[in-house]
Amino acid sequence: MKHTLSLLLLLATTLAASAKLNVIATTADFGSLAKEIGGDKIDLTILAKPTEDAHFVDAKPSFIVKLSKADAIVEGGAELELGWLPPLMDGSRNSKIENGKPGHIACAEGISLLEVPSTLDRSKGDIHAAGNPHFMTDPANARIVAAHLAKAFSQLDPKSATTFQANLAAFQTHLDAKIIDWKKQLAPYKGRTVVSYHNSWPYFARAFDLRMDLYLEPKPGIPPSPAHLVEVITKMKEQNANVIIVEPYLNRKTAESIANRTGAAVLDFPGFPWAPKTGDGSYIEWMDYLVNTLARGFEIKH
Repeated sequence: MKHTLSLLLLLATTLAASAKLNVIATTADFGSLAKEIGGDKIDLTILAKPTEDAHFVDAKPSFIVKLSKADAIVEGGAELELGWLPPLMDGSRNSKIENGKPGHIACAEGISLLEVPSTLDRSKGDIHAAGNPHFMTDPANARIVAAHLAKAFSQLDPKSATTFQANLAAFQTHLDAKIIDWKKQLAPYKGRTVVSYHNSWPYFARAFDLRMDLYLEPKPGIPPSPAHLVEVITKMKEQNANVIIVEPYLNRKTAESIANRTGAAVLDFPGFPWAPKTGDGSYIEWMDYLVNTLARGFEIKH
């Protein structure tokens, strides 16, 4: 009997020691950093596909099941997922990932968000009360988020804290070197205008000294009208803008019609790490793809 109890205790201890954190990330950018920091100490699930609009993710019942078993939820914390995540969280009935609990990791913590509205005026389109939620397009912000994840994971799994901190140090060292390279690569195009479909890129613009305040949408989330597109064409000619970037879930045909009238290049510009398109699906490979694609676009239309 004692021998059996000893074996059961040993088995329980072994299972506890080998158990991984069950981490759910809302989008692929947060998921990519969770993977960098968590490594083989976490099991990771990403809810939103990297090719879909993270504002309007299909809230599948299977997501509720996954959230119900999670040790941690990694989300933006800046209302990007406001339209679909809260009902899933409520349905999961998982107290470990409720707001304010260690298992609820809001990545915007410590980030200086841009475009925080002084008043919430819905006539201006789909705006976010917390500020622009696309902060991961600035690699300096990814550095902050990675540190936040390492701290949160260490709190949830203290026995693996040394691994999390080592992974953080390796990631930040790699990222810091790449930031220098990326800035050098785009330095010749400082101040150039890049036209985007949606206002997803102010942090990227700030990081690389670009002008990205001309949009095919007249207001965030509002489809382009013919009158607005005429204005865009006029401004593109005035600003010598000859690059248009489009995310995979947006209407590329609209961008191509503008390009046909302005001579601009239309660039596929995914808003999230995307393995088939941007490499291995890591954050750094994604940023490499964005910088390289934009630099080539500028060169084509130099």
